[in-house]
Amino acid sequence: MTTTDRRGALRAGAGLVAGGALAAGCSTATDTTAHPTPAHTSPNAPSHTPAGATPLAAPAPRAFPRQPGQITHGPRDRPRVALTFHGQGDPALAGKLLDEAERHGAYITVLAVGSWLDEHPEIARRILDGGHDLGNHTQRHIAVNALSESGARAEITECADRLRRLTGSIGTWFRPSRAPTASPLVTRLARAAGYPHVLSYDVDSLDYTRPGAPAVTRKILAEVRGGSVVSLHFGYPDTVAALPAVLQELDRRGLRAVTTTELLS
Repeated sequence: MTTTDRRGALRAGAGLVAGGALAAGCSTATDTTAHPTPAHTSPNAPSHTPAGATPLAAPAPRAFPRQPGQITHGPRDRPRVALTFHGQGDPALAGKLLDEAERHGAYITVLAVGSWLDEHPEIARRILDGGHDLGNHTQRHIAVNALSESGARAEITECADRLRRLTGSIGTWFRPSRAPTASPLVTRLARAAGYPHVLSYDVDSLDYTRPGAPAVTRKILAEVRGGSVVSLHFGYPDTVAALPAVLQELDRRGLRAVTTTELLS
C-alpha cells in the first residue's frame, strides 16, 4: 500500500472514531473504571519548557478517573501498538525520529503543542506527509486540568486553530498537558472543540527523565502488549537512540507500530 493509499485508509478509520463508532473490542473508549496513576507522569518533562524561557508555575499534575470517551489502549487481541509522542522540543531531533520510524516501516502519533507549531510550522506537514497521526496537546503545555473553564477552553481551541490553519484539520486526537488523564471539565471541553476521545496511555516510557536509551527501551518492552498506547516525547536524544531497538523487538514479537487511528479502526 502506498503512503497516499494508507493515509486515505487512516482517514476513513478516523471518521469512524470521530463518529463514536469504534470497532468491536474498543470498549475502552467508554469505560469509566478508574485506572492507577503512573508513578511518574510525563507532564513534568523538563524539555517542555523551551530553552531560555521561564517555566510557568503550575500545580502538581493530577490524574482523574477516566471519563467516557477517554482512551488508554486499543483492542488487546490485535498485534498492534501505538507509539505516541508529545510534540515539542528540537525539530531536528523530531526529524531524526520520524526518519527512523519510517525506515522501519512504523507509523506514529504526534500530539503537538500549539506554540511549538507556531515556531516550526513546517513540522506539521512533515508529520502528515509521512503517514503519521497529528493531534492536539494544548497551546502552551501548562497544567490544563488546573485551569479555569475559559483558560482550559483557550488551551484546547487555540491549538486546534493552529492545526486547522496548517493542515486543514484539527486532527483526531487530544491529549491533556501535564496530566496522564483529563478532568471531567477538560474532557467536556475537548469534545466541544471537536475531539470525541481523549487519548491517554497505558505505557509510560519515562524518556523525559533522561535515563539513557537502554533504560527507555527496557521500560517500554517490559510493559507493552497488543493494543498498548505508549507515551514518548520528541526532543530527547535517548528516545531517538532507543527507537530502533524498540521497533526491532516489537517486530520480533509480531507487534506492528501503527497510528492511533489504525490501532482503533
